[in-house]
Amino acid sequence: MTKRPVRKPQVETKEKLTLWVTLMVSTTLCISVLAMVTSFMLGLWAREVDNAEIFKMISPAFSTLIGGMIGFLSGIKLMQNEDKKPSCKE
Repeated sequence: MTKRPVRKPQVETKEKLTLWVTLMVSTTLCISVLAMVTSFMLGLWAREVDNAEIFKMISPAFSTLIGGMIGFLSGIKLMQNEDKKPSCKE
């Protein structure tokens, strides 16, 4: 008697796409944050750079980038959970 191979459930295309988009957005966010923090750190010790002016220019961009990426990631995760909820019929 031979055993049949157990079939693994295939992940849906939408779930794969959601996973890859989430990974790409997370990677982009990490790289951007590391680049900005590096520029902050380099700017602190540069004599020709006024720290107050640099922080005034970079802070809004930093906040916008972080807020946008986090909003995008949370939107993806919220929409993913809505698809799995069963719909109620009256």
